[in-house]
Amino acid sequence: MDQATKLRELAGTLLCEERRARTSVQVIAVTSGKGGVGKTNVVANLALALAHTGKRVMVLDADLGLANLDVLLGLVPGATLEHVLAGEKHLDEIVLTGPGGVQILPASSGIQDLTALTPDQQQLLRDEFDRLAQDVDVLLIDTGAGISSNVLFFAVAAQEIMVVASPEPTSITDAYALMKVLSNRFSEKRFRLLVNMVRRRDEGPEVYRKIGLVADRFLNISIDYVGAIPDDDYVPMAVRQQRAVLDAFPQAPASREFQRLAHQVAQWRVPESPKGSVQFFLQSLIAQG
Repeated sequence: MDQATKLRELAGTLLCEERRARTSVQVIAVTSGKGGVGKTNVVANLALALAHTGKRVMVLDADLGLANLDVLLGLVPGATLEHVLAGEKHLDEIVLTGPGGVQILPASSGIQDLTALTPDQQQLLRDEFDRLAQDVDVLLIDTGAGISSNVLFFAVAAQEIMVVASPEPTSITDAYALMKVLSNRFSEKRFRLLVNMVRRRDEGPEVYRKIGLVADRFLNISIDYVGAIPDDDYVPMAVRQQRAVLDAFPQAPASREFQRLAHQVAQWRVPESPKGSVQFFLQSLIAQG
């Protein structure tokens, strides 16, 4: 059995069919081809910016090897997804409330890859998501970086895949490689591209052009450019304070771009039905009726 089939069958076991038609949650995987591009910072600030638009936001820290979203926001989880998988806690017992009322499901560094869970653990996770009664409009999934099975699993599980890249050549190459794998192995055909840490106004469109040229030649995919976040000195200042830059410095250049991005994301159309058989998040995170 190839990897694509295994991933789809695994996620399929986590579906709750009776909720499929009733959900309207927007599920966005935020991912990157390589580390060091500020992906988690993007997730934290986008979540807060979406909350400011009135959206009810939940973030799943799915970087199971190097989970650090809670650290970035100065939160101290009493328990994590690791405790849930061990049967020691329920999901509703580990949810953290971040700035702006953003709900966060923290992971733990070094826990088992979700694609390697036993059938009992898969069932446990499904049951736990079914128990989690949260009113959520947007679920952001902060994936790991690269093309590991875990990253691919969460990207395929989402309605939208937002790839974060920086102007560095290695980041551009790896962003394209990630899209190529998701396209060739899992038939993903649409991606959103956000360029982070740009130093000039034209750097974002230039990265988009470079990736688009190669993708047009070798891949049958659509890439939507959603903007660029400036390389802003206020961002590392906020990180040192363990706060989102939008929270610490709301008028900073990066903060204004995150606000613009959030208003754009809030206008994205939510599909009436799941993209495929892997979107267990859509059914399991929200109890409706």
